[in-house]
Amino acid sequence: MFGTSGIRGEFGEDVTAATALAVGRAVASEGNEHVVVGRDPRETGPLLVDALAAGLRECGANVARLGELPSPTIARAVGWYDADMGVAVTASHNPPSDNGLKLWRPDGSSVVGDEQAAIADRIRRGEYAFAAWDETGSRHRFNGARGRHIDAIDEAVEIDPPLRVVVDVGNGTGELTAAALRRLGCAVTTLNGVPDGSFPARESEPTAESCGTLRALVAASDAHLGVAHDGDADRMLAVTESGEFVPGDVLLALFARREATAGDRVAVPIDASMAIRDELAAVGADVTYTRVGDGYVARRAAEPDVPFGGEPSGAWIWPAETLAPDGPLAAAKLAAMVATDGSLDALVDDVHTVPISRRTVETDRKDAIVERIVEAMPDGDDRITTVDGARVDVDEGWFLIRASGTEPLVRITAEARDHDRMETLLATAEKLVTETIDAGSVERQPTS
Repeated sequence: MFGTSGIRGEFGEDVTAATALAVGRAVASEGNEHVVVGRDPRETGPLLVDALAAGLRECGANVARLGELPSPTIARAVGWYDADMGVAVTASHNPPSDNGLKLWRPDGSSVVGDEQAAIADRIRRGEYAFAAWDETGSRHRFNGARGRHIDAIDEAVEIDPPLRVVVDVGNGTGELTAAALRRLGCAVTTLNGVPDGSFPARESEPTAESCGTLRALVAASDAHLGVAHDGDADRMLAVTESGEFVPGDVLLALFARREATAGDRVAVPIDASMAIRDELAAVGADVTYTRVGDGYVARRAAEPDVPFGGEPSGAWIWPAETLAPDGPLAAAKLAAMVATDGSLDALVDDVHTVPISRRTVETDRKDAIVERIVEAMPDGDDRITTVDGARVDVDEGWFLIRASGTEPLVRITAEARDHDRMETLLATAEKLVTETIDAGSVERQPTS
């Protein structure tokens, strides 16, 4: 039921009103008496919010409805309003036909591990603590979360001198970023700023390809940088003043070396580039690896010697502010870095990159495929790590095969100091996946 980012899938197939109703019942039955609820602009969001709220209330929880907001705003609101849990109805960067539910704790981190397993188990067993007819939960509306999030960013960041920034909202909830940057003195141009759950302007996930209009607009203007969000604005990726898209690994390296000092560790997932470790070594810091998923990065970022955590997908966590991946905060932090340290083109050029490639293979048997590959790995080989799929480290390189936590994909990553070596490792990993699929009589789809 739960992947790396909550429950997510195609509406009407994987995610239905019954799913939302069951999650509401289970969350309330686990003793969560006060729950905040919000959503992204997907067309099926209002329906799922209604079902979720009904399940929460019939098992005695009081529901505070926040409306249409970024997921990081919903995550922060759990603590702001002294709630026990928060739920964002969102499919983040997935296609418009998808939707889902992501659960948040009072510290801003997403629900993972035992707490998540307990909710899933209760749903499987259908064991709910229904309230008496006169003890059902209340329902009310909170309207101040957006303003409070902008206030928090204003207090945490200073941009001196103010910059010119283009914000590609992607028809999602990220307009809050534009408002926060304006509060900080920046001149802001918005792109695709009208919320629309069908995401008509571009794919919700910000990539070099989907952000072509942003790249062209920034390059043709006098903007210092551009930033782009996915549907619920938990992710933030960037474009330099010359219109170059900044790879997520490079952005992670920039944030990491700015936040870490000697003796610190930066929390990164197991699929992050070696470039991050290289950049941190220059300041006497190091990485600490986690499973892929912002909830796992957040748990590690809560440790005292970890000032920052991030994922190459565009999720950035500053634990001193919140344990939620906060796209608007990340946009402001990046603008502050550019204002202080110089052009984003120059900052990117200063990062020593390592050849890395990521591919995907579509299959509806992703978990079974990866499990077979993990089981086939030799025991006792310290080059093999199975904390999240199968990672194989070799001299000056590695490859990783893992099941996507959000989509029907097997994800393959390979990296090496030498480009040809990286290509060899990538081909080896792809062959492992395709041979395993063929052996299991599962139809193989084209890689991308």
